Amino acid sequence: MADLLVAYLEQMGVEYVFGIPGGAIEPLYNALARSERRGSIRHVLARHEAGAASMADGYARETGKIGVCIATSGPGATNLITAAATAYDNNVPLLMVTGQPALPHFGRHPLQESSCTGINVLGMFRHCTRYNSLVSHAKQFEPKLVQALQHATRTPRGPVHLAVPVDVFRQPAMVETPSYDLSNLLRPSSLVDDDAVEALRDKLAQARKVVLLVGGGCGEAIHSILQFAGLKGATFVTTPDGKGLVSPQHPLFRGVFGFGGHQSADDALTDPSVDMILAIGASMGEWNTGGWSNSLMNARMVHIDESEDNLARTPMASLHMRGSIRAIFNRLVERIHDIRIGTEVPVEKRSATRDLAAIKFDPDSILAAPHAFTSDAAPIKPQRLMRELSKMFPPTTRFLADTGNSVAWATHYLQPQDRRMGERRLGGGERKRVPGQRTSHGGWLRVTMNFAAMGWAIGGAVGTAMANPSVPVVCITGDGSLLMNGQEISVAVAERLNCIFVVLNDRALGMVKHGQRLAGAERVGCDMPPTDFAMLARALGADGYTIKSPADLEALDMDAILTRNGPTLLDVHIDGDEVPPMNARMRVLAANQ
Repeated sequence: MADLLVAYLEQMGVEYVFGIPGGAIEPLYNALARSERRGSIRHVLARHEAGAASMADGYARETGKIGVCIATSGPGATNLITAAATAYDNNVPLLMVTGQPALPHFGRHPLQESSCTGINVLGMFRHCTRYNSLVSHAKQFEPKLVQALQHATRTPRGPVHLAVPVDVFRQPAMVETPSYDLSNLLRPSSLVDDDAVEALRDKLAQARKVVLLVGGGCGEAIHSILQFAGLKGATFVTTPDGKGLVSPQHPLFRGVFGFGGHQSADDALTDPSVDMILAIGASMGEWNTGGWSNSLMNARMVHIDESEDNLARTPMASLHMRGSIRAIFNRLVERIHDIRIGTEVPVEKRSATRDLAAIKFDPDSILAAPHAFTSDAAPIKPQRLMRELSKMFPPTTRFLADTGNSVAWATHYLQPQDRRMGERRLGGGERKRVPGQRTSHGGWLRVTMNFAAMGWAIGGAVGTAMANPSVPVVCITGDGSLLMNGQEISVAVAERLNCIFVVLNDRALGMVKHGQRLAGAERVGCDMPPTDFAMLARALGADGYTIKSPADLEALDMDAILTRNGPTLLDVHIDGDEVPPMNARMRVLAANQ
């Protein structure tokens, strides 16, 4: 039966499975070994099961495919749970397969039992998966697997879990080859409510000034959304998880709204002349609404999303639209084009609406502390570090910002050069992908909202690099996160991945420290002893450099780092007194006192 599971993964084009072996999952490892000998799926050995799930998360965000991670029974399964919850809250499709002892041994205290008669992992996974089931007979396996894959890939997407006893895994499958054609069965829906689109068109026609809020769920639709913004002359802001989908130099961009965001984004939303806010593909949690700020959460909002759960969080919106975001904006773009052709809008006027280069926008103008952004001080200001990271890497780089101060600094100050402003599709509609169009589903910056587990980005960077080894992958993490999950650097060494791990070393749990300071609380439980992370990286087999000033960054041989067949760690000693942009978080904490 394990070979049938592998056959389905091969059918889906999955290239890697991330995990750690054990006795209860051994039949699946045997099947993976046979697949690898055929030149198909390869197993990637993680150092901890949470790291394996984070790698699968990074792989899924980069490829748009489902990420797959596997673990043995008992602690192998429970170690997956935090990463599963992170994927659940961020709508990342994962297939998690765990082993179980043989069915006849249930309830007899076999080694690492985690069935309903032992440490019940199914009960644990119930609240952080879209589908969760024990396969107790070979006849159940194929239909349960297909159901799990459907739940993982339909909206809202997320992780699914199958627990399979070792004796069931060893049974022959009821069929030798897959019965289902998953390419058809899992094809995403492009359904659009035509009446809702017409209602939106009417509201747009009456609106004097429109601002767009681009959320993390806009990945597949971002080209049409940017074209719509250009045709309408509408400025846009993004959520923290939507920032990586757009160019920071786009002339219509007005910053990030929410955690780590910019005052310019708040100003764009509260402009009295704005009478419509199009909120698109945003989960409407604390971090991507500025703590549910009235700047966004008001009756001027039209909320567009594929998820009913997200739409349910905005009862104040004047219109809700559920459907394929890409299909909706393709319709809107086509409609604008048809109207302009039909009414014979003068060519010079039509051209002016698309001449984005004529709009002057300085991305540095929206920063909270521009003096720190250019400071030569040592230890290096974290703002200056983000400036240098933006310049050091090519436009194809994938950045992952870890939970904590890392995501705050990256969200506000990271702005790599990117000349791509969206597709130039005068007629709109569905078109084939052309050279230069983004193919990644995750954008240039990946962050995790809501559940926000520390250390997620370390494994996520490894999975991203496995999925796309042709581009640099930069993980921006903190010293606290690295001490939690830094062992996964060893996987990047073993796989010879060009990952760059940038550690913000302030000898503290930085967000805790600054949160306590800003709240007037006691300083407790946040300080850590000095750690030489560059030496630690070298001990694991990676290159390691200690960075204390901007001059140390400039002295790096970036050509060597970017062409190295292996990871590099930059142990960056930052100014720990610099307060990250976390005012939205502090407002929420203060309101709950």
